[in-house]
Amino acid sequence: MRRAFPTAALIFAWLCANGALWDAAQLFAWAKMFAGYAQTLTVTHAIEQTFDASKPCEMCVSIAKAKEIEQTRAPQSIEHSTEKLVLACELPPRTVFEVPRLEWPDAPSRVALIRTERVPVPPPRA
Repeated sequence: MRRAFPTAALIFAWLCANGALWDAAQLFAWAKMFAGYAQTLTVTHAIEQTFDASKPCEMCVSIAKAKEIEQTRAPQSIEHSTEKLVLACELPPRTVFEVPRLEWPDAPSRVALIRTERVPVPPPRA
């Protein structure tokens, strides 16, 4: 439950930002039109009447107007703009020059001790 609500809210926000809610509303309008036509017509004629562009329902017309209004109010794409986007709180990255170390640590002495005495052969018996 803790992950379900934030995930659902995130998906809903993404759908709103993409304009996919208008597509969902259009699907609902088509389903409503099809259900109305299917009561009096055959299934094939009901599908033809539903998707006939010359006979849109009131809901389809209002959805089309809302989509047009949303597209005119949407900001222009930044991708095609030659203008640089400057953020108010953005700071330029600092250039840091670091002096390299000239001496390297002695790797064997720090990793493991070196054995200096000879290994007894054969091994001692206990």
